[in-house]
Amino acid sequence: MTFNDIFKSGFLENIASVSMLDMAIALILSFGLGMFIFLVYKKTFSGVMFSSSFGVTLVALTMITTVVILAVTSNVVLSLGMVGALSIVRFRTAIKEPLDIAFLFWSIAVGIVLAAGMIPLAVIGSVAIGVFLILFVNQKSYLNPYIVVLTCVDHNCEQAARAYLEQKTERCILKSKTAQRGQIELNLEIRLRGDNTDFINELAGLDGIGSAVLVSYNGEYMG
Repeated sequence: MTFNDIFKSGFLENIASVSMLDMAIALILSFGLGMFIFLVYKKTFSGVMFSSSFGVTLVALTMITTVVILAVTSNVVLSLGMVGALSIVRFRTAIKEPLDIAFLFWSIAVGIVLAAGMIPLAVIGSVAIGVFLILFVNQKSYLNPYIVVLTCVDHNCEQAARAYLEQKTERCILKSKTAQRGQIELNLEIRLRGDNTDFINELAGLDGIGSAVLVSYNGEYMG
C-alpha cells in the first residue's frame, strides 16, 4: 500500500465536514462567552495595572480554540498535523497574576466544550464559574498584610514605635532593619484589626519618628 492509497481509503472519505450553520453558531457562542469571561475578569481584577489587551486575548482565545477544535474533529489528517504544530509552540509571556492562569484555562475550556457541541455545559459552567469568581475573588479581608516603613532616630524611639504598633494591630512582625548613624529604618509586616488606618498618623507624630509609611502588600508587589 502506497502513501496515496492511505489517503484514498474509505476511512478518510467518511469524515464529515463542519456545516456553515454549526460554524456560525459555535463562533457566535464563543464570542458571547468570551465577552462574559472578559467582563468577569474586568470585574474581579485586583492587580497593579489593568491590561485591556489581556481581556481581548481572552475573547480571541475562546474563538480560536473553538475554530481549532472544530477543524480537528472534522478532519483526521488535519488533527494529526495540528498536534505536531502545537507541540513546537512555546509561550514566553510571563503571567503576572496567578488568577490570570485560571482565566486563560477557562477560555480554552469553553472553546473546547463549545466545539464539541456541549453548549449547555459551556453556558451553565461559565455562569457558575463567573458567579463564583465575582463572589469570592474581591472579598475584602482586614487580615490582609501591610508593610509599615519607619525611620527612627534611636533605639528608644524604635522600641516605643514597635510597642505602639503591637498595641494597635493584630500582629506585628519585623521584616528588615537598616541602621545608620542617627537613623534606623524598620520594615514591619502588620495585620489590621479593622479598616481604620488613622493609627499611622498618630505613629508619625511620636517623638523621634522621622516618617511612617503604610503600604498594602500581597507577597509579590506593593501598591
